[in-house]
Amino acid sequence: MSEAETVSNVATARDLTAFQQNVLIVLAEESRYGLAIKRELEDFYDEEVNHGRLYPNLDTLIERGLVEKSELDKRTNEYAITDEGIEVLLDSFEWRFKKFITNDERAEKVESLLEAAQ
Repeated sequence: MSEAETVSNVATARDLTAFQQNVLIVLAEESRYGLAIKRELEDFYDEEVNHGRLYPNLDTLIERGLVEKSELDKRTNEYAITDEGIEVLLDSFEWRFKKFITNDERAEKVESLLEAAQ
């Protein structure tokens, strides 16, 4: 990947909606079919996620090269985050951490979260 491609992906990441970023986070854990993504997001939002919201956003992420779509069977598609999608999330985390970690107390809280996630 060239430097120009990396820069354009980072710029794209900053244009993503929170919902699109959350789709990437769900897919970062493991590849999923559409209804499994929908259920994960419904658990997070604690409300129904309409198909009319999920699938157009998945299509946008696919168009941007952040998600890949493949056929699980003739009726079911599987979605997976790409390397570019991982880079987008890492860029987002880096920016958020730089803004959030302003003292030792916050740094310790983030370290605790990271330890708990392992």
